Amino acid sequence: MTTTESPLLRPLRIRGLELPNRIVMSPMTRTFSPGGVPTEDVAQYYRRRAEGGTGLIVTEGVGIDHPSAIDHPDVPNLHDPAAREAWRRVVGQVHEAGGKIAPQLWHVGPLFGAMRTVEDVTPMRPSGVWGEPGVTSYPQEYVERAVVPTAAMTESDIADVIAAYADAARTSAEIGFDAIAIHGGHGYLLDSFLWASTNLRDDAWGGDMLRRTAFPAAVVRAIREAIGDDLPIIYRFSQHKQQDFSARTAETPEELGIVLGALVDAGVDVLDASSRRFDAPAFDGSDLSLAGWAKKTTGAIAMGVGCVGLGKSLRDGRLAGPTVESVDNIADLEQRLATGEFDLAAIGRLHLADPRIAETLRERRPLPEFDRRIHETVLT
Repeated sequence: MTTTESPLLRPLRIRGLELPNRIVMSPMTRTFSPGGVPTEDVAQYYRRRAEGGTGLIVTEGVGIDHPSAIDHPDVPNLHDPAAREAWRRVVGQVHEAGGKIAPQLWHVGPLFGAMRTVEDVTPMRPSGVWGEPGVTSYPQEYVERAVVPTAAMTESDIADVIAAYADAARTSAEIGFDAIAIHGGHGYLLDSFLWASTNLRDDAWGGDMLRRTAFPAAVVRAIREAIGDDLPIIYRFSQHKQQDFSARTAETPEELGIVLGALVDAGVDVLDASSRRFDAPAFDGSDLSLAGWAKKTTGAIAMGVGCVGLGKSLRDGRLAGPTVESVDNIADLEQRLATGEFDLAAIGRLHLADPRIAETLRERRPLPEFDRRIHETVLT
């Protein structure tokens, strides 16, 4: 395709949000916010991506106001007064550069303690279990600690977490963010209600697949009520879990449609389909990707993510070594966008390697190589 024909460069309107192109910066945890407060370096880090032409920036995960939401002191939050003022500066810098930005609201749920050990805090788990261990990148020492059962979430716990999500979304809107993103994948709290291995409840919050969707749908409804009708809601979901990369939420497209349909009915606008490769078939018998099935089963806007411009997934890349060579799979990405399989392309590691990756794609320049030793250790 020529530059002018690239579907990556087409504008898109989502509720009150006007995007100049389909390129999204995928959320990536950075831990550069001491005490939960983003620094000026963080503001400039996001500004550089906006200056590079990225259509929408989704921030690193941002902790909601709950004791077990986040287990690292340098992950940003939205509830401390200093953090709120810092995010105002971040949003201001991005807007000044002509960009759009959304915070990714995060509660780690059963995976509390994976980033560091924290004493005297009970992880939020639907049924008190971590999940069946499988293919994971976590060290064995952590897994052995994590699989010890804890208390199941009470009705009070559930109500508190829903309220914390709504408060964080309300604050985000007041600060000036352009959309709200929710981390609902990878085995974290919202995803743990969907996964049969972690949700063993037999009350209104558990049971069959639709009943297991009740909690994340309640969070989405609370957020929609808190922010009104103008701001879009982006929801990241996944099949795989960090407890077990081979695990699946849905075994069939029909099951996937039950989950995602309930979330869309609750107020989700964009389904962020987190998979290890954006082009990987999601179910046997079809070449359609996870993002493609999300759109097909719900009709909602869908976003593909995973190995855009790179040859190895995040997990496989870590196992193979510090560098991941670029792979020019952009033509395939463009083709899927052109045919309407999905609507947005989320790019993670290449946004770390090249702050102007949107410009690089627009001008058809060579793709950068990702080097974890450089690109994960500093804010370039």
